[in-house]
Amino acid sequence: MDSLTQFVLGAAVSTVVLGKKLGPRKAALVGGVLGTLPDLDVFIPFDDPVDTFVFHRGWTHSLFVHALAAPLIGEGLVRLFKGLRDHRWLTWLAVFLCLSTHALLDAMTIYGTRLLWPVYPEPLGVGSIFIIDPLYTLPLLGIVLWALFKKDWSKGFSRGIAAAVVFSTAYLGFGVAVQSHMENRARDVFAEAGIEPDQMMALAAPFNSVLWKVIGIENGTYHNLYLSLLDDDAPAKIYSHPRRPDLTACLEDNEAFEKLVWFSRGYFKAEMVENQIVVSDLRMGMTPAYVFRFAVAEQAGDGAQAISPKREMSHRALSNGDGDWMVARLLGQQAVRAAEAVEGFDAGSTMTCAVEGPIQPAG
Repeated sequence: MDSLTQFVLGAAVSTVVLGKKLGPRKAALVGGVLGTLPDLDVFIPFDDPVDTFVFHRGWTHSLFVHALAAPLIGEGLVRLFKGLRDHRWLTWLAVFLCLSTHALLDAMTIYGTRLLWPVYPEPLGVGSIFIIDPLYTLPLLGIVLWALFKKDWSKGFSRGIAAAVVFSTAYLGFGVAVQSHMENRARDVFAEAGIEPDQMMALAAPFNSVLWKVIGIENGTYHNLYLSLLDDDAPAKIYSHPRRPDLTACLEDNEAFEKLVWFSRGYFKAEMVENQIVVSDLRMGMTPAYVFRFAVAEQAGDGAQAISPKREMSHRALSNGDGDWMVARLLGQQAVRAAEAVEGFDAGSTMTCAVEGPIQPAG
């Protein structure tokens, strides 16, 4: 999640646990700092942009690391604040909860979080909440702002922070339930269209849990389906696009490509951009402007030559008309997304792959 959300979540958790001992203001400030610590891994240098992408939210987000760190950080807090000197175990618990709730919230997004590293090093990501969701953040922000102006605990504040934490937690549960509902709806829509995806997942659309994007992977094609909780009975439009397996056949033994396949869990596509093969993670962003797009190889005679990976940023975050389209779909109105109704947007140069033969432009 975004840094503000992680700060206010940590602040709220710390205030619940330590607020009566330290006072709401100090507890909120301590928790806000603790709630941002796991994201300091952004300062760890990696070899290339692909490694930076796939290894973020690594060991600093592990619950095992948090359990080891809690006594160390907690002991520092006990020595720093007189009000905590008789509450060592409670302080350690507060530190662990501030760190672990950060990681658990991150795991509710689709990016992936290594919660169980090193026992289980695979990233876990649910995708039931977008990385920025005001409905989750604002109640926590409100109570934390209140805490920052309160020196002493009160019954009114106690009720307020309980309501904020219960609401935000319930909202996460709501997202998981809606995600399951949307995946069931999508299976019916795909079945009616004669599509049998090999893989499928529903992801919360930007800033809300009403509109959802469902991705279905079927052989060399990926299908995008946008569903709203407010939809009527009108048939939903399916947008189908090539994944270009002809291009990825040229990427055998390409280390950067293998990392992207692993991290994306198979939700990826390839395209030719100015004689370079660009691989996109289909889970983050919207066709054709995916957030994480990497050039990993370039045309070289009868095949593809690996290059030092680089981020490909030629597409804008949103296409023309996306704002109006998103509002319409969120409200349940049927609308065509112009950016995906255009054919041939990922066409590339013709090249020959030594494995699969000629590669023709898509579209």
